[in-house]
Amino acid sequence: MAGGARLPEWVSLLRAPNPGPMTLDGTNTWIVDGRICIDPGPDDQGHLAAIGSVDEIVTTHGHPDHTDGVPGLIELTGAVVVTAPTGLEVLPTPGHTADSVCFVADRDGERAVFTGDTILGRGTTVVAWPDGDLGAYLASLRVLAGFDGVLGLPGHGPVIPDVGAAARAYLSHREQRLDQVRAALAAGAETAEDVVDVVYADVDPGVRFAAVWSVRAQLAYLGRP
Repeated sequence: MAGGARLPEWVSLLRAPNPGPMTLDGTNTWIVDGRICIDPGPDDQGHLAAIGSVDEIVTTHGHPDHTDGVPGLIELTGAVVVTAPTGLEVLPTPGHTADSVCFVADRDGERAVFTGDTILGRGTTVVAWPDGDLGAYLASLRVLAGFDGVLGLPGHGPVIPDVGAAARAYLSHREQRLDQVRAALAAGAETAEDVVDVVYADVDPGVRFAAVWSVRAQLAYLGRP
């Protein structure tokens, strides 16, 4: 069980001990078929040891909270890093970062999408400008919107009961944010920081930098320097 949803028998979850404003409860490390590790997480020896013996390692994107544990896991297990894991479809979903991918699994009709940070189990993700791109992110969400009724296994937070519904909710949220940014610009905001002051006025100061990233991505999408 994770977040109230039943995990498929061929998937297990290990949550890394790195909770925080950007990582929620910690990075989710997923073990598929007992042999594939998706997102080893941070370089934490206890966490890596708990993963156990795996053969293949893949990551949903290159952020350190997902990848720093890769060398240690290789040392512990002898596993190899692959880009095309056995029995999983690689689905390019750029936007959060340029290298973001999801992995689609189908075991006897039981489907799941490992969404990384493209769709989180709680809240919304950051378009990590300048590597992240809002146009690409919206296109990726439209692809994921086609996975109606499919379980989502995210990089952070609880299990997503319906990836398609979550993707459409994310799209609606992004469109609302774009309207708010346009309104802030029309009212005289000139910089990303100005827009954050208006649109993200209640943001936690500890993650204000992430709001600035998202606004810069929004401004680039709108053709504003």
